[in-house]
Amino acid sequence: MTADAERIAAQVLGQDVGTDPFVAAVRATRMPMIITNPRLPDNPVVFANDAFCRLSGYLREEILGRNCRFLQGPETDPDAVAKIRDAVRRAESIEIDIRNHRSNGELFWNRLLMAPVYDTEGVLAYFFASQVDVTIEREKLHGLEVSNASLMAELTDRLRLQKEHERELAFTLKAARFGTWTLDVVSRQLIASETCKEIFGRPLDQPFTYDERLQVIHPNDREKSAAEVRRCIAEGNDYDVIYRILRPDGEVRWIASRGQPFYDAKGEALRIAGVSTDITEHQRNEIMRAGLVELGDVFRDIDQPDDIAFAAARIIGSTLEASRAGFGEIDLSAETVTIVRDWSAPTVKPLKGVFALRGYGSYIDDLKRGDEVCIEDARTDPRTVTTTIALEALDARAIINMPVMENSRLVAMLYVGSAASRRWRPDEVVFIREVAERTRIATERRRSEHALSTLAASLEQQVAARTSELQTAEDALRQSQKMEAVGQLTGGVAHDFNNLLTVIRSATDLLKRPDLSPERRERYIDAISDTADRAAKLTGQLLAFARRQALQPEVIDVGQSLRVISDMLGTLTGSRIVIAIDIPETPCFTSVDPSQLDTALVNMAVNARDAMEGAGRIDITVRSATRIPAVRSHPAVEGRYVAIAMADSGSGIEPDKLERIFEPFFTTKGVGQGTGLGLSQVFGFAKQSGGDITVESEVGRGTVFTLYLPQVDQGALAELDEVGEGLADGHGTCVLVVEDNKEVGTFTTQSLAELGYVTVWAGNAQEALAELAANATRFDIVFSDVVMPGMNGIELGKAIRDCYPTLPVVLTSGYSNVLAQDGTHGFELLHKPYSVEQLSRILSKAVG
Repeated sequence: MTADAERIAAQVLGQDVGTDPFVAAVRATRMPMIITNPRLPDNPVVFANDAFCRLSGYLREEILGRNCRFLQGPETDPDAVAKIRDAVRRAESIEIDIRNHRSNGELFWNRLLMAPVYDTEGVLAYFFASQVDVTIEREKLHGLEVSNASLMAELTDRLRLQKEHERELAFTLKAARFGTWTLDVVSRQLIASETCKEIFGRPLDQPFTYDERLQVIHPNDREKSAAEVRRCIAEGNDYDVIYRILRPDGEVRWIASRGQPFYDAKGEALRIAGVSTDITEHQRNEIMRAGLVELGDVFRDIDQPDDIAFAAARIIGSTLEASRAGFGEIDLSAETVTIVRDWSAPTVKPLKGVFALRGYGSYIDDLKRGDEVCIEDARTDPRTVTTTIALEALDARAIINMPVMENSRLVAMLYVGSAASRRWRPDEVVFIREVAERTRIATERRRSEHALSTLAASLEQQVAARTSELQTAEDALRQSQKMEAVGQLTGGVAHDFNNLLTVIRSATDLLKRPDLSPERRERYIDAISDTADRAAKLTGQLLAFARRQALQPEVIDVGQSLRVISDMLGTLTGSRIVIAIDIPETPCFTSVDPSQLDTALVNMAVNARDAMEGAGRIDITVRSATRIPAVRSHPAVEGRYVAIAMADSGSGIEPDKLERIFEPFFTTKGVGQGTGLGLSQVFGFAKQSGGDITVESEVGRGTVFTLYLPQVDQGALAELDEVGEGLADGHGTCVLVVEDNKEVGTFTTQSLAELGYVTVWAGNAQEALAELAANATRFDIVFSDVVMPGMNGIELGKAIRDCYPTLPVVLTSGYSNVLAQDGTHGFELLHKPYSVEQLSRILSKAVG
């Protein structure tokens, strides 16, 4: 900086008191003035006198250090800005009018006179700029132009007649509720009549700006209105648009606006003048009429009564812009409503299930009498003032309920809900009543048609049945046999599970005693745990018999499996029974579920023990076989099999009982000595594994059971080592738990949290995929149930495998037809019921 520049900075910018009269004048003058420093980045303001602060409305500390562009806005002419910047770049003087903003947002015209200031050495030191507010001058000039044009048009011989016509027109417009307005295209100034302000719900004694008009328009229609203004100006055609407005009282009304653009001699648009009228009643009638027309199409095209009811609810909800609408069947004795399916707005969750009506207010009493229920605000209506929270949770702060009566008895209702308070208009109530009545008649007609169709089909079936009496007799016999099996199965399950539940219930009651010692508490807890294991085993045996248990096959050596459980077999059968095992030197491999094979061998051994009454001999042999002999209902089957024969020296089985021994709960033992499920499990396991089981028996000489399993090549042997029993620490592992059962999902997430896991619970596959889409990287593993509504666990696992191939998936199921038919598709599977230890171990193993 030169010495001269330093002097200017000291005196003008306030660093030195100074005695220079020019500097004092700059500070004290009423002419707004600023000084900018081009040597600093962005040429900031370094001095502003008091007059400039008053002009702009900004404090001096808000001005200094900023470029003058902060005064500019969207209305500022870009060409004017470009000229100023070019003058700064060239260090030239400039005089120009530019439109700026004051600090309160008010627009004003600023006449800028800017000149460069050089020091004595000819170096550019500052830009000196004076400002003049010429807003009034510009507006007067513009107003004069408009007025002159108007005066030229009015200077005619028919001035008096024209004024009379104008008064008549104004009266006509007011009487017809037409609101007149004029929009200045350049300044966006809006002049509105009192009727126009009334239509928009604005005070008559206050201005009504164009921006305020836009804000009143419904957000979904706002851009449409603004675009019509732009189109009108650009094309020169009439302004014509229909839109909704939101009045200050919250009411939505429909407005039709029409106008015409006016231009100056140069073809520049000056203003748009037009009228607005309230067409709400007409528009609502048209919308509801269209809704009734659509309802007629629904009655014609839809066949199912439930689909008709849903379509009617959709028409009501969308026509009235409600939050939800639907039909529900009412149980008067329980005072509940059952909703199968309802229509809801895009942001509202649909309802489904059974709801206690008393939990939402006392208006059930009105419905019982057949009265309509119209509640504008649940917070103030005496019938719902105490249940407002429950209703608002269903997005139903304002509701309409239409009762559906049959023989003067309430059987159903049509409901409409609004998330916000709402004044239900009489025409809306009439519309809902009309739709409800028409829908009731249409659904009843369709049900009657279906009933007639069903009756006709039934009559045709009866005619066909009479022509085939033999087939009917055979079907009846098969049905009788099925019912007998179902009765036997149901009785057996009920008997055994009631025994198990008795133990659990008794132990639970004892655990509630306050004076229980730690030893007894542990004893009762162990009893509950053991009983739960027995129940799980019983369920597993039932599923195995039904061939519905998901197996986890592995390639194993049958001889090695027998060696591992030989000691357990000896313990189970007792010291008075000799067990001899004959295993060939060449291993016999099969691909089966190891635990199910062990269970089958145990059940066969226990059955042999009971047949010998605890004393005798069991011979177990393992051999390769090339066929399964003819057995029961099918002929011999050729193939490669491993045959496991177990012969006992017991009493044998009578021939008439030999074909029933694999039926569930059929037993030749005394009451309380067996469930009849042991051999059923073996039979189910054999069939599900692709094999079979045969039996040879002679009364008094013993029985031989031979289990046939498919033989495979060696492959990869399964590990037979026991897995550690300790609880694995989660160490912050993030698990996405997918479980549709609320109780199981809650307990699983809580249990994992206790072990140090971080859990996120999803109620179904869709929620799980949404969690992964939001942030898949935070999850280390997915633990999912198999049987879920919609997408099942197998399908979810495949989707995750495709989208997130490095994310492991572990499945769990107590029963799954999908698993039984198709297998696990390579996913780890944990059977229900499972313990916390088992869950922790399998998750740790899968995560690695």
